[in-house]
Amino acid sequence: MKKNTENRFEKVYDKALSFIDNNCSIIVDNQTGVNYLVVYSSYGLGVTPLIDQNGKPIVGKVRE
Repeated sequence: MKKNTENRFEKVYDKALSFIDNNCSIIVDNQTGVNYLVVYSSYGLGVTPLIDQNGKPIVGKVRE
């Protein structure tokens, strides 16, 4: 069954960081439920999955 990919990623948190021109967001993949941390500035971008204390990805509800 093919899932709808139109709204696959959803921003659930957005914060301007205290140092110059940096921001962070938490993005959720609505197909897998995996949460990602995105840090970005005018110099670049970094993306990493959020993990728990056991090294497993933090997973929320999967939207259909």
